[in-house]
Amino acid sequence: LVAGFVETGETLEECVQREVWEETRLRVTNIRYFASQPWPYPSGLMVGFTADYLSGELQLQKAELSDGGWYGRDNLPYLPDPSSIAYRLIMDWAHNTNI
Repeated sequence: LVAGFVETGETLEECVQREVWEETRLRVTNIRYFASQPWPYPSGLMVGFTADYLSGELQLQKAELSDGGWYGRDNLPYLPDPSSIAYRLIMDWAHNTNI
């Protein structure tokens, strides 16, 4: 999962595209709102989206991401805390066989 901050004058959808590109060198399309979660840094809001892969070869920006790859439902790596939006995004994907 990729995370980041919205820049001034940027829509949430533009932020998703930019952050995914900056951190992974992947292009995404069909960006869809998933859910939000209060975030304490400082008085923030974490907003989750899903998207479809469009193009690119995975190249992790090591300063931002410690690990990454393509995973199937049967070989998920470490999962985040169940109270997090990241966990809910992963579980929604893992249980949605239409994706």
